[in-house]
Amino acid sequence: MLFRNLKMFAFTLTIVALFVGLSGCEKVITTVTDHHVEEVMIGIALAETGANASPYGRPMKRGLDLAREEINMLGDIRITFVRADAKSTVEGGVEAVQQLVDQDVPVIIGIGISTHLEQAFPIAQEAGVVAISPISSAAGLSSQVGNYAFRIGLATDVLMPIGVMRTKEKLNYENVAVIYDEADTYSTSVKVELDKALTANNVTNLSTETFETHATDFTMQLTNIMNLDPQPDALFVAALSAEMVQIIKQADELGITDTVNLIVPDLTNAEVEKAGTAAEGAVAFAGWSGLFDTPGNQDFTQNFMEKHGFAPSPWAAQAYATLYILNNALKNADLTDAASIRDELAKTKDYTTILGDFSFDENGEAIYELHEERVALIVENGKLKVLE
Repeated sequence: MLFRNLKMFAFTLTIVALFVGLSGCEKVITTVTDHHVEEVMIGIALAETGANASPYGRPMKRGLDLAREEINMLGDIRITFVRADAKSTVEGGVEAVQQLVDQDVPVIIGIGISTHLEQAFPIAQEAGVVAISPISSAAGLSSQVGNYAFRIGLATDVLMPIGVMRTKEKLNYENVAVIYDEADTYSTSVKVELDKALTANNVTNLSTETFETHATDFTMQLTNIMNLDPQPDALFVAALSAEMVQIIKQADELGITDTVNLIVPDLTNAEVEKAGTAAEGAVAFAGWSGLFDTPGNQDFTQNFMEKHGFAPSPWAAQAYATLYILNNALKNADLTDAASIRDELAKTKDYTTILGDFSFDENGEAIYELHEERVALIVENGKLKVLE
């Protein structure tokens, strides 16, 4: 597949003259350097508007933009973004991916919500365009879509077992309850993997409550949980950002968190800030944190804070790592051929990133060694810290 947008640029640094007075004479030193840079157009399909823009789309955009600035300064490949708004809906995600496919981009990065990815990524697969999601994590989606699909975040079947094991060790819970979004692919996947992990750790799930995306009142479900006998030691919440915040607030209002540990796997400091004091003591599972000492992580966090004035979220970090992983593959690929890019991506093994040494498995899913002792985080004084 030949892409219209591939261009070859020649940058020439010419005639740098240094005039030096020496013994009444002028000496001129001239340096001429030719440096050829290949340009590749990368499609970006993020939620720029709608409910998912603030918690997911904009953080990913910030991470991608920072990585592109750094890569374009250092490398022999110049990355240019072609953007399409995924609009925080399934339909918007499908339209964004189709729009980018029609513009002949070889690679599309984006579509963070697993429910949206299920519908949007098959369009790229059918067109033979590489599609990479920095944050989608419902188990098994890359293999479901096909061999042009890759994901950077750890899937729920990797993170949930480790998270349950670590929190069980720290909090010593025996009985739990679960509330999850049955209309959301990610949340449903979390629930499935939690069930397996809880059973493996001899934990009893006393009750499972459900709701659907965009719900705002969780009083009935939370009251049912509060009235359980025996009362659970912990409550697991599987939800997207907006619903997650409301559940935390309402659980606090009902007094559940006075006696029950609230465990919210994808809780970030952004949701903590929105939930306020209600989030105090809530526990999260972290595939990445600014607290990790992975190579380059502290530099990334510092550079991000200098640029934006606040710390990066996991979604910004995973997007940042995404572009570096792709750039590493592009160095050895035929940039006129998406299949070549796909093949080089699939070869990624133990590549050093801020997430850790990164590899793809045979299905295009992320593999990297977790800081297991730092997987579980707890909200203390309004910030996530390692659960001790």
